[in-house]
Amino acid sequence: MISYLKGILIKKSPTEIIVDVGGIGYAVNISVSTYEQLPDQDSEVLILTHHHIREDAQLLYGFATDHEREMFKMLISVSGIGPKMAQTILSGIRPADLARTISVSAISTLTSIPGVGKKTAERLVLELRDKVAKLEGSDKIIDLPNSGASIRSEALTALISLGFSRDKAEQTLRGVLNDINGKSISVEELIKRALQYTQK
Repeated sequence: MISYLKGILIKKSPTEIIVDVGGIGYAVNISVSTYEQLPDQDSEVLILTHHHIREDAQLLYGFATDHEREMFKMLISVSGIGPKMAQTILSGIRPADLARTISVSAISTLTSIPGVGKKTAERLVLELRDKVAKLEGSDKIIDLPNSGASIRSEALTALISLGFSRDKAEQTLRGVLNDINGKSISVEELIKRALQYTQK
């Protein structure tokens, strides 16, 4: 099984990268969360991987952090969720935020992720709530008091309604939340700061 790849980042997109390892190009499926943490193209990269073997194909899924890889493994352990769906979920919400969202049973936040319906969200909470509570990842979990997951979800919805793409809205909110470093913030202030953040 391939646990990681270390080589030259030949090509990158929000869903896939190609890593040259000793003259062999490995195609690796990634999430938006991992894409945002990649170095520049033609730079050396170390990417953690999950080697998924099917009857008709062998696929590699890549991760910037061990925490994201563990979340991916947990997601594909849930009935009805395959690697592609897990990748989509991790592109729709930061791994640390996903863990927090599941741990507080925030169904509405989970259903705001593309492809996740109410039944899938309920399964995620039922099967993973206890597991994510024990997961200690390398990602910093952003702790927003006063139903932080709900605040983030409302701000995300607002930004999308203002014309942001989902990826851009997610990226902007992550930047703002990292800047405030876990301090309490209202939905209105979060949206205001997000709009200011895009003008930097």
